[in-house]
Amino acid sequence: MDTIQPAGQATEPAGQATEPAGPAIQPAGPAIETHDLHKAFGAINAVDGIDLSFPAGRIYGLLGPNGSGKTTLIRLMAGLAVATSGTVTVLGTRMPSRPLLARIGYMTQSDGLYSELSVWENLSFFAAMSGQRDATALAEILDVVELGDRRGTPILELSGGMRRRLSLACALVHRPAVVFLDEPTVGVDPVLRYQLWDHFRRLATAGTTLVVSSHVMDEGDRCDELVLMRSGRVLATGNGADIRQQAGTRDLESAFLKLSGVPTRGDAQ
Repeated sequence: MDTIQPAGQATEPAGQATEPAGPAIQPAGPAIETHDLHKAFGAINAVDGIDLSFPAGRIYGLLGPNGSGKTTLIRLMAGLAVATSGTVTVLGTRMPSRPLLARIGYMTQSDGLYSELSVWENLSFFAAMSGQRDATALAEILDVVELGDRRGTPILELSGGMRRRLSLACALVHRPAVVFLDEPTVGVDPVLRYQLWDHFRRLATAGTTLVVSSHVMDEGDRCDELVLMRSGRVLATGNGADIRQQAGTRDLESAFLKLSGVPTRGDAQ
């Protein structure tokens, strides 16, 4: 397997590295846009008529319980699934689009790593798939996810949390303009969770557009805009304060329940 040598060792000759397009290059319109988007699996409407428009350089949160359609929506946006009807446009390009994949980062719920390979070998493989061959960039992202001292460790020897961190590094290493993160903080300790959200904010400030799915409602206030989902449909959009005000509640979990029409103890009294 063709891999990249760690920083400090021999690398490709100057001029040979291929830098992917960075997040500074953005379309005039929204970074992501969907129109009347549907995805059905038999009788199940996993995504049921969703219209969204996401300007660039912001963090968007998809919040909802398991089975609400978040992962399916992300896969449609990332061009990894074909809609039953409707359209998805990312960076001005109709999805799915194979050439655009080099400008997109995608972290799945399950870790798609090669268990027999080391941390560095996995990272360099996924980086090369997107045209990133700068060893310094690889070393930097490993430091961000606190795996710089584990670069030679086989995936089989990593904890579940470490694998999540490496999966995130693989999604970010080529400096994509748009990043889709499906439950990125599951299994991550509170300190690293804070650090990762801080890194997400810095990416957004630099112009990257991030779409983050979660069923943990308290992560919602870390996003610039939220999309509350249930049964494949959008219940509400806006920032955390907007949604709490709309529902007349003090927290996002209560707001979600109220907007979903789920009876709560307070309703029964």
